[in-house]
This record gives sequence, structure tokens and C-alpha cells, in this order.
Amino acid sequence: MTKLELKYGCNPNQKPACIFMERGELPLTVLNGKPGYINFMDALNSWQLVKALKQATGLPAAASFKHVSPAGAALGLPLSDVERQIYFAPEGNLSPVACAYIRARGADRLCSFGDWAALSDPCDGDTARFLALEVSDGVIAPGYTDEALEILRTKRKGGYNVVKIDPNYAPEPIERRNIFGITFEQGYNDLTIDETILENIVTQNKDLPQNIKNDMLLALITLKYTQSNSVCYVKNGMTIGVGAGQQSRIHCTRLAGNKADVWWLRQHPKVLSIPFPENVRRPDRDNAIDAFISDVLTPREKEDWVSKLTDVTLGSDAFFPFGDNVERARQSGVKYIAQPGGSIRDDQVIETADKFGMVMAFTGMRLFHH
Repeated sequence: MTKLELKYGCNPNQKPACIFMERGELPLTVLNGKPGYINFMDALNSWQLVKALKQATGLPAAASFKHVSPAGAALGLPLSDVERQIYFAPEGNLSPVACAYIRARGADRLCSFGDWAALSDPCDGDTARFLALEVSDGVIAPGYTDEALEILRTKRKGGYNVVKIDPNYAPEPIERRNIFGITFEQGYNDLTIDETILENIVTQNKDLPQNIKNDMLLALITLKYTQSNSVCYVKNGMTIGVGAGQQSRIHCTRLAGNKADVWWLRQHPKVLSIPFPENVRRPDRDNAIDAFISDVLTPREKEDWVSKLTDVTLGSDAFFPFGDNVERARQSGVKYIAQPGGSIRDDQVIETADKFGMVMAFTGMRLFHH
């Protein structure tokens, strides 16, 4: 049995703490720093997410995790000029994996403060240079270029956490955890999420372009590794709002929708024209922008701008019990929905989606994660 000692558990009073394998060697190596208990929980959940995204779409993927749920996840698509501005991205050509992480972190920059980063592909210099500028606890990836490792080892006075994981590692088919001294056991959730689960389109509108299929896969895979109940809004290959850990489905939909609205409001012309001095730190910019959106933009300005948000995809980890979720989703530009179905009020939910010309797929697949 191999064991890696940790400083402490979830809290400083929870000692001793470690991670270990009952059989074989740990499938990961700490290349720098000393990750903690929560760091590894974020690392292992986020790695599963980006690995599944890469397998489902064929594109590089990245995630930004906080407290065992994604603040954002994205595919490695090129950045627009506006995205470069609102995410503080550098000019010039950037690698796909760097674009994936910049977009994942940009989904919710406030929640990504002090995040754990996950990359489906080896970390390169472009990604490392961006990470070096952000407040982040660590990163997990299947490999690192020499340039990337050199950059990351200078972050946080040399204490930045860098973890390399074996991309071929597969867990045991049965997983166990202890709660209050009692052992729980269940089969590992190896459910494959691919385009075949999107075939049962239940609305009158059945037009589902390939880019929207990718957005649905992104939403569903993100939800598979998000604390339940959870709802996820996606646009152009990146999450724009994740609502995690709520007891009520409508509260998930509202929380994620509010985050999606803020993501869009960051692109309001008045926000883009805020004159920041060069020496303002990135977190201070994020806080100032958030305050500007909240306190300076008028309710009418916000309403008018959000009304321009369109073609958003929404995923839910369990069925919508009422049509009110669809009503709220529409307010944030949702046109496409992927959810399990199975509510006694499915007819009402479908009727509401049809009223707005939406496309809704029933996946038949619940994605609770705890």
C-alpha cells in the first residue's frame, strides 16, 4: 500500500490525513508543492471531468474547480476578441488547451478565485503563463512541458501545487467511502455520456446542430462531477453558469441563470469601457466589474442587454418537476435543454418548451453526484 501524507484533512483540526491505494501504486505524482485533502478531491473530480469531455468531443478540455464542484468547464475553441478582453487573455496565438482553461476560468471569475485547474492534455507554456498570473491553488494534467514546469515552479514562491496523473489509470469497479465510521459501497459511475443519449428529442422543434450537441455533452459531463442538485448553462463550448448543491431544482436553475446573466453582462459596452489602470490586479478588476454590474448598470440596462443573449444550452442532473424551470431558463437565452425526463409533469414541461420553440432532449439518465 502506497500512502501520501497530507498536512491535514478538510480542516486544520482533522489530523492525520493522507491518500493511499489499497492495492498498487498511486496513479499520480506531485511534481511541485504539497497539495492538501480538498486539493486532491478537486483534482480527482476535475480530472475525471476533463478526461470525459475529451473522450466525448475529441477536443482539449479544461475545468476550474472550487470545493469539489466546477466553477467552469470549457472546450479548447479559439477566443474571440471580446473573450480575450473579459478574461484578461494575452494577445497572439494560444494553444487549444490554453484557450480551454482561459474559457473555463472565465465562465465565473469570482468563483474561480483560488481554484484548482484541470487539463485534459499536457500543460504547455501558454497555459502555464496564464496560470502564473491567476490566483490558483494547483493544477492536474497528464503531463507538462519543461517550459511549463519551469514557469509553474516559480508560482506562489515555489509552492504552487503541480500534479501529474497517469491518463491510462482506471479505478476499481467498486468504490467505498466512510461517513461517521460507517462504510458505504457502490459501483463506480462509469456511465458513458455521448451523442447517443441525445436522440430522444421530445419537443416539436427537433433541430439539433452539431455544435449544440457538443454543448449538451459539455453540460451533462459537467453535471456528472458537480455536487447535486445541479443545473448548468452552456454557450459556444463553455459553461457560463453552474448552479450546484441546491435542495430545490428551481433554485439551481435561478442560481445558474443569474451567473449566466452576469457572464453576459461582463460584455456590456459600458463594462468593456471601464478604464482600468495597468497596475490593477486581476482579482480587483473582477470585484470592480461585479460591483459595476450590480450597482451602476440600471435594471433597464441589464434587462435590455440580457434579452440579447440567445442560443444557450441548459443541462439538468435530474428531471424538471415543473415548467417554471423552463420559464426561468428562457430569461437567460436558453433554447436547448438536456434533462433526464421522468417527471409526472413531463407533459407540462414539454408544453412550456414548445411554447418558446425550444429543443429538449430526454436523456433518461440521472447524474447525481455527492
